[in-house]
Amino acid sequence: MASSAEPAAAPVGRRRVALFSVVAFLVVAVDQLTKWWAVERLDGHDPIPVVGDLLSLRFVLNPGAALGTGAGYTIVLSAIAIAVTITLIVIAPRLRDTWWAVGLGLFLGGAVGNLMDRLFREPAFLRGHVVDFIDYAGFFVGNVADIALTVAAIVIIWRSWRGHRFDGTREPT
Repeated sequence: MASSAEPAAAPVGRRRVALFSVVAFLVVAVDQLTKWWAVERLDGHDPIPVVGDLLSLRFVLNPGAALGTGAGYTIVLSAIAIAVTITLIVIAPRLRDTWWAVGLGLFLGGAVGNLMDRLFREPAFLRGHVVDFIDYAGFFVGNVADIALTVAAIVIIWRSWRGHRFDGTREPT
């Protein structure tokens, strides 16, 4: 009986891994393209209002984490992002839930998007500053990777709260 369930699970697993991979790739691509645009069009220029004072485009190089915290720990933040990336890639083959695949793909894409800045931008390898350009009413400035990480957190919390595990099983109610 177990062998008849395995063939059905394999295509589902492959589809979830593919979804996870596509979501992650799209997030990284959009994040890096928008950061390239921000460097080219916003660096050295005045902020561009999008929605009055609530949302504007303003170029910032962020050496830290969310809300500018942890500026002195860039290497640690890079190491954490590398560990998260490896962990997500290792668990991806066990994905059987569509929403977990989307959430973890968003998480991977966001982590890799910001990690790429830390690896390849000035001032140095593993200490590069992250390009931020979406200004939320002066409260903080973020980027597409940050949006993906936030949405990922919401999806992961929602699926966990509903009792759905990433491997497609459900917690007993």
